[in-house]
Amino acid sequence: MKYSGGKNPRKRWASIMSSPTSSKIRVTQIGSPIGRKKSQRATLIGLGLNKLNRSRVLEDTPSVRGMAFKIRHLVHVEPVDEGSGT
Repeated sequence: MKYSGGKNPRKRWASIMSSPTSSKIRVTQIGSPIGRKKSQRATLIGLGLNKLNRSRVLEDTPSVRGMAFKIRHLVHVEPVDEGSGT
């Protein structure tokens, strides 16, 4: 699902994450942590990411969503279908 139009990142984030049927999300690292705050680097590690273009499928919980939102400029988040294993 893509949000078309507008520059408000919260609206874009809400449209991506408004999938109530998915209990898992795929988080892909698209940005480098070089030059970022230590807390942002630690958040990437907490999500299990450490290199560009690596993905993790994680449970869709408020804590994971909050971590992904904190580093939304470094990751791409998408819902995962239950039928697809990865």
